[in-house]
Formats: sequence, C-alpha cells, structure tokens
Amino acid sequence: MSMAGNLRKVTSLGGVGGLRRVARLARRRPRVDLSHPARSPLGSSVVNCVAYRDGVRTPMRGDLVDVVERVRKHREGFVWLGLHEPTDREFAGIAELFDLHPLAVEDAVEAHQRPKLERYGETLFAVFKTVCYVEHEELTATSEVVDTGEIMVFVGHDFVITVRHGRHGSLGPLREELESDPQQLAKGPSAVLHAIADHVVDDYLTVTDSVQLDIEQVETDVFAQDGARADPGRIYQLKRELLELKRAVVPLSRPLEDLATRPIRVVDPEIQAYFRDVSDHLLRAKEQIAAFDELLNSILQAHLAQVTVAQNEDMRKITAWAAIIAVPTMVCGVYGMNFDHMPELHWRYGYGMVIGVISVACLSLYRMFRRTGWL
Repeated sequence: MSMAGNLRKVTSLGGVGGLRRVARLARRRPRVDLSHPARSPLGSSVVNCVAYRDGVRTPMRGDLVDVVERVRKHREGFVWLGLHEPTDREFAGIAELFDLHPLAVEDAVEAHQRPKLERYGETLFAVFKTVCYVEHEELTATSEVVDTGEIMVFVGHDFVITVRHGRHGSLGPLREELESDPQQLAKGPSAVLHAIADHVVDDYLTVTDSVQLDIEQVETDVFAQDGARADPGRIYQLKRELLELKRAVVPLSRPLEDLATRPIRVVDPEIQAYFRDVSDHLLRAKEQIAAFDELLNSILQAHLAQVTVAQNEDMRKITAWAAIIAVPTMVCGVYGMNFDHMPELHWRYGYGMVIGVISVACLSLYRMFRRTGWL
C-alpha cells in the first residue's frame, strides 16, 4: 500500500493509538512541509506536525503523542499541527489528545463559520475567513472576483492546531517566515496566532487593492462617451463580490479587539501590541470596502441617470420627426377627403403649390429642431 493510502487508512481510526500509527508511518520517509503550495500532498488531512523549542524547530523523536508528552513534561516549547479539511474520524484522535471542546471541533470540521474568537477552558479557538483575488482577463456579469476560505486555529499553552478549508490560504510560506525569526517564535503559540491573523488581514488589503482596479475600470467605462450602453451586470457582480469580502472582514473586528485589549492566559502580553497593529490594518480594509460600496452605488446611479438621459434624447428625436411628418400627413389628409367642391382641386398649379408648402413647412420645422438640439 502507498504512503498516501496508509495515512488515509490509519487517520480514519481515530484515538491516540491511531495517531501513534500515523506518526510511525510518517517516520519511514523524510518529513516534508506539505502546506507549501509547491510540495505534493500525501492525500491525508495532516499537512504537517512540528515541535518548537526556544523558537527553533526540534527533531521529531517518537510519534506525535511522545512529542506532546515530552513538551508537556519539560514545559518548554510547543507543537504546531496543521490540517487541511479533516473529517470527523480523522480529527477525533487529535481532539482527544489535545482535549478540544466538542463544539469547537464541530465548527472546525464543518467550516462555514463567521470570524470569531471563543475560549474553552485553557484553549482559545479562533476563526478567520481567508480571501483570494481571482484573476480574470475581462470583468463580466458572471466573473468570480473574490474566493473565500477559512482557517480555524486552536491555541493552548503548548500547542497550535490550524485547520484550513478552501483552495488557498496555504500556511507553508508563513511557517517558513516564522522559523526565520526564532526570537518572535519563542514567544509561544500566541506568536503563531498573531502571524496567522496578520497574514489573513494582509491578504484583505491585497484583495481590496485588486478590486479597486476593477472598480476603476467599470467607472471609466460608465463615464465613457457611450457609457449608457455599459453592462450594469458588471456593477451588480462587483457589489455581490464586495459583499462576500465584507462578510469576511467586518466580523473580525471584535475578535481582534479582544486579542489586543483583553487579558487572555494563552496570549503573551507582548503579543497584544502586535494584535493592535493588525487591528489597525483591518480598520483600513473595512474603510476601503465601505468606500468601494459607496462608490459602486454612485456609479450605478450615474449609469441609470445616463440611461435616462439617453432615453430622453431618443424621445425628443422621435417627437421631432413625428412633428415633421405630421405636416404632410395633415395636408394629405385634408385633400384626401371625397368632396366635389374643394379649393384648388381643378387648378393647374395646385399640386405643385401643395408640395411646395409641405416642403417649406417640413424644412422650417427641421431647422428649428436642429437649433434647439432635438435633432
């Protein structure tokens, strides 16, 4: 059986014993950081498991249970376990080992949660909505602009468990960046929580900058010479995608405020200052989203006003031509009546005179409408 098959089989067993067998199988081959997008997954929800001491990665001697017991015995360092879209059975053994609350475990497995921060005893549970800008050659009424995912983080005194949902939001580069700064990583699991929050909020700012370019393009098209013919579906699509981004950004304000101001046992007091900086960045993202929403409303109203003006211009042209056509219609209607005695019926120059009167009247009306801008 392949390594991927072994991992899928034993992780489905659940319990601490199953975790020991997973670790033994993993030791048969070099450990790799599967959370990095450039590396190949093994087909298991377990992305990586690393132990840190004084901010430095330590060798994994023994299985996961042994490592956790050793960390807790010496009361030094912590374990960072990363997972991607685990199932209930795959997560059962991990929840038992780290004594995670069933409600938090259910949220982590099911996903589709609002950004939040909850405390269960000595464990902190945080939910972050990740966002990614979807590249497209041309914005249409059906273009996907923002793709969302989730990162759930369990934080204890000696462990960090990250559960990722979605096609993006890899934490591999973030792990490597943290490992390059042992002094920060030595502050414990709360340093990892801050790094994840900072990474997520930085992505918000990156996505808002990209969305701004789409809004500017739509604005340019609407206020172009033929702006009345611009597709309003693109404006509505941007508003829908902006709403998706808003659902990820706005609810995160309260959790970050709690992390920055309220004393929490598992959060190092020195890290709280860093959370205040993340909260400031989030405020900037919220302000940009609110400004974009107002701008899109203004663009939509401007487009509707342009359509109304264009319709009024068309109606004026139609009315002007109807007035011009009314002259020969009226004259021809009069002379189309079947009376025996009518003026000019038997006059030699009557036909020419009527055509001349019609032509002069129509030309006069045409020149008048041209001067007034109706034609």
